[in-house]
Amino acid sequence: MSAQTLEAQPRTVAVISWKTPIVLGVLAVLVALLPLFAPRAGDATFRFAAGGDAIAVPDLVVPGTATAWVCIVIALAVAVAATLQTASRRRVPLWLVAVYAVALIFGFLSWAAAGSSGTLPMISLLSGALALATPLIFGALGGVIGERAGVVNIAIEAQLLAGAFTAAIVASLTDSPWAGLIAAMAAGVLVALVLAVFAITYYVDQVIVGVVLNVLVIGVTTFLFRQVLSPNEATMNTVQPFHGIAIPLLSDIPVLGPILFRQTIIVYLMYVIVFVVWYGMYRTRWGLRMRAVGEHPQAADTVGINVARTRYMNVLIAGAIAGMGGAFYTLVSVPRFNPEMTAGAGFIALAAVIFGKWDPIRATLAALLFGFATNLQSVLSVIGSPVPSQFMLMLPYIVTIFAVAGLVGRSRAPAADGEPYIKS
Repeated sequence: MSAQTLEAQPRTVAVISWKTPIVLGVLAVLVALLPLFAPRAGDATFRFAAGGDAIAVPDLVVPGTATAWVCIVIALAVAVAATLQTASRRRVPLWLVAVYAVALIFGFLSWAAAGSSGTLPMISLLSGALALATPLIFGALGGVIGERAGVVNIAIEAQLLAGAFTAAIVASLTDSPWAGLIAAMAAGVLVALVLAVFAITYYVDQVIVGVVLNVLVIGVTTFLFRQVLSPNEATMNTVQPFHGIAIPLLSDIPVLGPILFRQTIIVYLMYVIVFVVWYGMYRTRWGLRMRAVGEHPQAADTVGINVARTRYMNVLIAGAIAGMGGAFYTLVSVPRFNPEMTAGAGFIALAAVIFGKWDPIRATLAALLFGFATNLQSVLSVIGSPVPSQFMLMLPYIVTIFAVAGLVGRSRAPAADGEPYIKS
């Protein structure tokens, strides 16, 4: 074979990321230190039934420390399998990571609940995790849409907070949570419009604009809370929230029913929007154009796609979705607005976007993981877990750091993400 023929052949460069097997092994070793240096005598009881279930699932009782060791061995085996996959230049399958996560979490819970005075309520833990993950999912979907269109949405925190603030005021004045939800979407669109104008029309650095919007909205909402809402709390900051709705038949399914189908209307809307965004992104012309302007805006412009208009439209849609997530805080979680009540949820949602590799389904799963970590701290404190409260407060953020830094592996953002398009 001639040298010219060899040069003409395409070259494939395999990029191997050892982050995933390293992080899996490190986490398994860290969890193994718990039963090694602090073994706990007694059984761990997991309750999989909720009040009023048509079919009662019996409690699961397991020896705490022994179960923890079995789960740790499984996690270590998965870490070894991930190492072999990476060494052979193959991607670590998602199902393998899922098995690892389930084994390690179950082992940790078995150790933490062993010998405690309370029973670990799995229905409450998982349904609460879903509720806490709901605003993160809305924020993550907004981030996925914006960045798929080529606009970095650092302002998710601002959109969530503006949505929460506006929903509280409008719902209080109208005595209608539906009006508050619509107002929250409008507030998210307004924040997104400011981002779009500066980023798309005036080519300002998108990260700087997002950071400024976050600081601006925090300052404005805190000021208005002190000057307007606090003196008029009875009329402007007392919300009639959404209540849980049990879907007939579906809510009676053992385990899954109480978790998925005894939620509020905003959670049900989240189910629909996740599917709509996924379907629209990969199965419709809208999604094709959005991904085109995010990957190669010049090529999209060549075939007749208006890049600026497409980016504007998607950034505003992303703002409306994030605003709905903000409404969850004041229309479901706490029936009033408090300053900075989102507490950095926008940045965790942004981490879910990266962890989910800019895919709506993966980003939703990442947000659920972060919601589970957040709810876990309160559940373990109730049953008298030996884990220090300071560590439990750090747990959601530790999970976020490990997930983004280690479990993402090789990740590539849309090629034109953050790049302004100047038509030549």
